[in-house]
Amino acid sequence: MTGIADTAHHRSIETQLASRPDPAIAPPYSFVDEQRALDTAVAALACSSTVGVDTEADSRHHYPEKVCLLQLSNGEQTYLADTLAGLDYGALGRLFLDASVRKVLHGGDFDLRGLHRDFGFTFANCYDTSIAARFAGIERVGLASLLEELLEVRIPKDQRLRRADWSRRPLEEDALVYAASDVVHLPTLCDVLDERLRALGRESWVAEECERLTEIRYVPPDPEIAWLSVKGAHVLDGRGLAVLKPLYEFREAEALRLDRPPGYVLPAHVLVHLAAHPETAMEDVPGISPTLVRRYGRGVRASIKAGVASPPLQRPRPPQPLFPRMTKFESARLTQLKRWRANLGAELEVDPSILWPMRSLERLARAPGSLEAECASAEVRAWQRERFAASLRRELGT
Repeated sequence: MTGIADTAHHRSIETQLASRPDPAIAPPYSFVDEQRALDTAVAALACSSTVGVDTEADSRHHYPEKVCLLQLSNGEQTYLADTLAGLDYGALGRLFLDASVRKVLHGGDFDLRGLHRDFGFTFANCYDTSIAARFAGIERVGLASLLEELLEVRIPKDQRLRRADWSRRPLEEDALVYAASDVVHLPTLCDVLDERLRALGRESWVAEECERLTEIRYVPPDPEIAWLSVKGAHVLDGRGLAVLKPLYEFREAEALRLDRPPGYVLPAHVLVHLAAHPETAMEDVPGISPTLVRRYGRGVRASIKAGVASPPLQRPRPPQPLFPRMTKFESARLTQLKRWRANLGAELEVDPSILWPMRSLERLARAPGSLEAECASAEVRAWQRERFAASLRRELGT
């Protein structure tokens, strides 16, 4: 499939969602894998006030992962840009930095990090509909739930497509429809949520939260401590950590060599079990398959041998100082502050956790006179300070 897809790629309502009682209409889209088509798409979107942005990656199938498809829509024109086509994507970068165009994402952290990692893209004027929905007091903030509740639109939720290998070409038509459906309604959803937030007087709250999205960057894992992130590693002592490190490095090398996610090479529970019990034969690890034993047994045994011969490893000290255990009076004050926040959440009909940071409440429970310093900290938002600091001061009695 080349250039801009024609109407043959627009799937009918009957064939797209025939089994659903309330089928969604497949959105028209243009698949873009040529430079001229990409330039035309970006020029059209640059004239829009709002552009929905979404991505699809191949993290379930390849390692390291990469962005394979970039979905863009102003609500009327939807483009699916092939990010593996080797085009010049510089114009897209300029669009993302254009502050006059609002970029609407849903749960956009993953998309922003992936686009920065693979293309160096940074963003201005972002809006996240999942954040906006939480501040609007909506409980179910998944995209499909929001579209159904607020727009009476149903989109495909095929688990097969969620787990698809988006790096494969050509992409199947149902995959393209799925990708287009995830982005085409974002501009309208943004408008509806904005209207709710205006009525609630919380536009500035969401604006500040979304402004922080523009600061998101991809930060590669530190190879010196990345192995500590293995699920279950926290149970290991120093000797176990010494064995885990070479096991992790072996798995990492194999994952890169095979272009397969590390968990598919050797599951985390296998690494942790062998690190904790290095004398265990690999085939005796619970849940391990004979295939993995045959494929990686030699490398695993060599890694264990190297780890056993190494001195015990110490965990890095936490970056922040550890506070002493709270006194009875401090614990009671923290309970009081939690109740204050919970009551605010009930009054405003929002998740109380978004109203004031828990770590700040913990510090205030220890030092109730430090509210001014807390309000000046990076953790406390300007809208939180302006809206709730006076109430919190009364609660603290300071």
